[in-house]
Amino acid sequence: MRFKDRRRSVNIQGQLGRMFLLMGIVIVCQTASFAQKAPLYTIRYQQEATGRIAFGAKRIVAALKKAGYPTQLISFRQSLKKHQPGRRYIDIGIAGAPGIGQIIHEAQASAHLDTAKEGFTIQGAENGNVLIAGADGSGALYGCLELYERITRQVTKAGSASAALKDIDSLFRGIRFSDQPQMTLRGACIGLQKPYMLPGRGTYEYPYTRESFPWFYDKELWIRYLDMLVDNRMNTLYLWSGHPFASLVRLKDYPDAVEVDSATFAANQEMFHFLTTEANKRGIWVIQAFYNIIVSKPFAEKHHIKTQDRNRPITPLIADYTRKSIAAFVKQYPNVGLLVTLGEAMEGVGPDDTKWFTETIIPGVKDGLKAIGQKIQPPIILRAHDADGPAVMAAAKPIYSNLYTMAKYNGEALTTYQPRGPWAELHRKLSAASPVQIENVHILANLEPFRYGADDFIQKCVQAMHKIYGSNGLHLYPQASYWDWPYSADKADPRLLQINRDWIWYAEWARYAWNADRDRIAEENYWAGRLSEKYGCDLATGAQILRAYEASGEIAPKLLRRYGITDGNRQTLSLGMLMSQLIDPEKYNLFTLLYNSESPEGEMITEYAKREWLHQKHVGETPVQIAEEVLVHARQAVAAIQAAEKKIGRNSAEFNRLKNDMICYQHLAEFYSKKVMAALHILRYGYSHDVQDLESALPLLSSSVEAFRKLAAVAGPAYLYANSLQTGARKIPLTGKDGQNKTWSDLLPVYQQELDNFKKNIQALKLHGASRSDQKATVVTLKPAQVRFLNPPKSMDTGKDQKETLGTYYIEQDHNVSADMFSVGKKGCPFKDTLVQLDTVAGILQGLQGIQVDRARQIQAGTRLYFKTDKPVRLLVGFFTRKNKAYLKEPELETDASANDYGQAATTIANAGILRGFPGINVHSYSFREGVHDLQLGKGICLLLGFIQRAKDIPAFDAGLGATGSQPDLDWLFR
Repeated sequence: MRFKDRRRSVNIQGQLGRMFLLMGIVIVCQTASFAQKAPLYTIRYQQEATGRIAFGAKRIVAALKKAGYPTQLISFRQSLKKHQPGRRYIDIGIAGAPGIGQIIHEAQASAHLDTAKEGFTIQGAENGNVLIAGADGSGALYGCLELYERITRQVTKAGSASAALKDIDSLFRGIRFSDQPQMTLRGACIGLQKPYMLPGRGTYEYPYTRESFPWFYDKELWIRYLDMLVDNRMNTLYLWSGHPFASLVRLKDYPDAVEVDSATFAANQEMFHFLTTEANKRGIWVIQAFYNIIVSKPFAEKHHIKTQDRNRPITPLIADYTRKSIAAFVKQYPNVGLLVTLGEAMEGVGPDDTKWFTETIIPGVKDGLKAIGQKIQPPIILRAHDADGPAVMAAAKPIYSNLYTMAKYNGEALTTYQPRGPWAELHRKLSAASPVQIENVHILANLEPFRYGADDFIQKCVQAMHKIYGSNGLHLYPQASYWDWPYSADKADPRLLQINRDWIWYAEWARYAWNADRDRIAEENYWAGRLSEKYGCDLATGAQILRAYEASGEIAPKLLRRYGITDGNRQTLSLGMLMSQLIDPEKYNLFTLLYNSESPEGEMITEYAKREWLHQKHVGETPVQIAEEVLVHARQAVAAIQAAEKKIGRNSAEFNRLKNDMICYQHLAEFYSKKVMAALHILRYGYSHDVQDLESALPLLSSSVEAFRKLAAVAGPAYLYANSLQTGARKIPLTGKDGQNKTWSDLLPVYQQELDNFKKNIQALKLHGASRSDQKATVVTLKPAQVRFLNPPKSMDTGKDQKETLGTYYIEQDHNVSADMFSVGKKGCPFKDTLVQLDTVAGILQGLQGIQVDRARQIQAGTRLYFKTDKPVRLLVGFFTRKNKAYLKEPELETDASANDYGQAATTIANAGILRGFPGINVHSYSFREGVHDLQLGKGICLLLGFIQRAKDIPAFDAGLGATGSQPDLDWLFR
């Protein structure tokens, strides 16, 4: 396994030791005891363009002043005089630079200093002088921070500055320390995004304005955040936005594309320059992320196009606008990097990704560099999300050499430090293709909103990044409330800042990004010490708090990886799951990567139940195992935090919030544990048809509701919400559209109703002897609807019909002509170019009028419907359950933010029919208001099963038809 840590073989510690031995020969050592009065220290630092060494030197001055030392701060430009006997110096610079070279010469040493990038050496001498030599400006800065922290710890340990003087003097005389980071890039991100979508805008579309992001214009807050990053030795800051260019640059050819007023535009540019300047002082590279293809709203309106359309072909107009936007950005902000997401807002894996990256994005960067006369190519980071990253890299390398890659570590969650399967293989391919492969610890939907600080879990994750993925970069999301930055979800007045609440989250990931191979026992002592400082308690109490963090830190990862529907933020783990989602996850668009890559080998709930019934041996981690383990972890966490409670000396309010989180985790674990065990009994009933299995499930389900009631009682008063994404993109357990279902009190009645219905249906079975075949899904009659297909609109590029210029497959049909219609049902023919027939369909679909399509053209050009309706309607679309390049992919929010624009994300009817020679069929419903609509479904075969009147929502159910429909539909037990 390749381990990319950029270390070189040269060791400067020994060379510096020889240098200071020589200094000891020419300078008389001080043998008398250290005087109580602190001596004057002259801090001499090398001046360089970034200001990083000066920043670090000022930190040392601040620490010395706090410790009671008089100080003098001068640069090498101000003074290159020899050390004066009897005076004390701290010299700071880059190894091999003139200033440092002169100091070595004074000591009659000729060693050439060198080390790994961002590395440093600190060398003390018997006369109290200290030299900090960095491989570069960042290395010197990190050396300063190391010395600063050691001075500060001595003062804290001693209890006062005067008491610490002797210890600090010993520190300066004895320090011999070298260090360097393992990971090349170590950074965190901030999203310029909101919990909700702005009116009239799509996903990720948030112009930079004071109304939406007042914190963006708060320089004091930025300084605090940047200081937090540098204190944790982070060297990158990512700003996430859908289309930032229209808030930051103005284009000569498209002046109307700017999305903000002139005053805001000027403020944005000023803030960006401020941010990048301050970040550079701290050795932090600012990187702007953007999605493709998104254009500005004024530009879209002027040219009569959508701001984003995943299935829209690349057009010359859009390509020109984007290329010039990127060029203007690079010209205006040459030191800001670019993180490119090719997926979500353009067609997924396919040739368009490569074409867009190589013919639009890279040329735009080159245009910007050419405009400022810069020949060195800065890195472009390619995010391998909903795109074939290795293929794009292979095509791009010949035209742009400096390319980095990025991919999600555990999807949009934190689930395991044992990644495997196809996802691990992708990461290894990216690592082989790129000098820097960055692991994106993304969204963390399963950790919201509770605190997380499991240092042991995090350390193992970073080790896995190196050893399993072969990666050497970290990109870290906020631990919770990403969409609500800078605030946490806690109910507090004033609201808590994430950087304060979740300090340990940033500190742990950053510490192990610097060095993942630290000794475990030493790490436990280190974090116990940090926690004892935080809460004003002894080391043993700090260790108890750490144990609570570590125990609770196992709960959410284990719950999601063994019971979840998805690793994406469409699921909020802390709000629980419906029984239907536990016993029939496929119906809810199960994201299989969660189980085959982002968890240890093991069994889903449905797999476990089947093996139990067939008396087969179980494999790996099981649902029952996790149900037991999370209860143990929860008890350990609560016991540890309670043991620490009486010894807290400061920050008691925050400690009480942490303690409450541990109690929340305990009730959450109880909810899932009991409900999963109930689910296994219910699934057994699907095989046995024995009501006693349902009777066995009843007390367990009742206990799970009671646990959730307790969770609501402790979490509700503590938090504003459970999840910061509050749009229709959130689906599990229930929709988050318009801010619905975001608290535990919202979900408690749902789970109570589930229990009440279960009791009622058990009684019905016992009294009436009804079989499962009598308890089908609620009968809904679907009424066909008529729409009028229109001529395709003109292309804004050519003025011709888009079907002529874009190759799009438009459905053209007079609704009164039945030649292109087919009757949905047995022997129905959905395709014009083949005689393949339906064998059977769900009864609810029988008799609908489907629309025949040309299968070959669907594959080649995609399917597009341009139509008008006078009433609200739904279009039922059938997707094949097996993945194949020839099949249109089911709506998937994990990779497509627009996958619910028409309410189509959730499966309406799972296993809805059998088409001879094809996989099973899942039906999704697309909803339209009255008016004109232009629906693009993308490339691949699908079934158009007809328009219906849009009345009430169709209750989702599994029709049990097709290859994956063997498990009986048991949802009726909870209706």
